[in-house]
Amino acid sequence: MHRHTPPTHWLRAFEACARHLSVSRAAEELSLTQSAVSRQLAALEGQLGLRLFQRVRQRLVLTAAAASYAPEVSAALARIDSATQEVLAHRGAGGTLNLVVSPTFGARWLMPRMPRFQARHRLVVVNIRNHTTLPRPLDFAGEGVHAAIYMGAVPRAGVTLHPLVRDVRVPICAPALLAGGGLPAPAALVRHTLLQQTTRPRAWLHWLQAHGVTGVDGLRGPQYQHHAMVAEAAAAGLGVALMPRFLVEPELAAGRLVVPFDLPLDDGEAYSLAYPEGAAGHPVLRAFRDWLLGEVADASG
Repeated sequence: MHRHTPPTHWLRAFEACARHLSVSRAAEELSLTQSAVSRQLAALEGQLGLRLFQRVRQRLVLTAAAASYAPEVSAALARIDSATQEVLAHRGAGGTLNLVVSPTFGARWLMPRMPRFQARHRLVVVNIRNHTTLPRPLDFAGEGVHAAIYMGAVPRAGVTLHPLVRDVRVPICAPALLAGGGLPAPAALVRHTLLQQTTRPRAWLHWLQAHGVTGVDGLRGPQYQHHAMVAEAAAAGLGVALMPRFLVEPELAAGRLVVPFDLPLDDGEAYSLAYPEGAAGHPVLRAFRDWLLGEVADASG
């Protein structure tokens, strides 16, 4: 297979020419002569058996083959550069992990535990970005991400999933709503505002059905996008929310929130760690995965 892979310097010449559409500008960037760049392009075209450029009015124009080849070559060279910088920066010890995480899970569950990971892996740098709901699956390579933690991950080819924490929800509210017997039973929710989360718009409806509560409209109430907003709205007395208990443990412990009736909703959803199958051997990712699964086991045990 490797005999079909062109030399890297040919590919760099091609990528620079495809980006600048100019041999002279590519030569200047690569600190080569124009004739050297032209020879490398000719050699690449000869190995591939394809024309990659046409000249139109002294300017390069990509052929159809080159237009599809150039983005792939550019991405591959960028990964090589990144890997080289990584190994030079860490000299084989430690490394960097680029992680995307659902914001509230990251703030409430992951961040309090991260000091334990850093104490064990002092030379590892973990970069964390927010995971946002997109209409397409996460492109790990395209977005420069090693792994992701988010809720509702769907199994797909080439991606490994490790379920972490089940999304088990319970009703929560401010203590003042219980004063004077304000919530003696689930049916009393008809007199209260139900706080809705936009990412789980039917959660209240499912909870009411699961516990046989009738006469309450599970779809009514103001909508909030993030768990943190829902929790704060509930603590402020704006209504009753349905939240994963583990995400509001600090508020429950401090008495800012209470569980009026301990009737959980477990519809099988979970926060999961996801990463490309091919990345399973990455030392830093493997270290983070093993630590994370250990934390989940300790928390559930």
